Amino acid sequence: MTEGPFLPRERLFKQQQYFQNLTKHTHLKGRYDVVTSVAIPLALAASSLFMIGRGVYNMSHGIGKKE
Repeated sequence: MTEGPFLPRERLFKQQQYFQNLTKHTHLKGRYDVVTSVAIPLALAASSLFMIGRGVYNMSHGIGKKE
């Protein structure tokens, strides 16, 4: 019992040619790869910088200090 092909041969060749002829970086070749490789890390970095800045501001002004 043999399993059928996952993709038709013509479609596979078409996708191979598309990805091999792109001039982008390897991790940005897919359709949604920019979101997972660029946007999410940038959002995490921005939110962490914001929280660090807010913490430094609060510590320097004594906000939230227990007495």
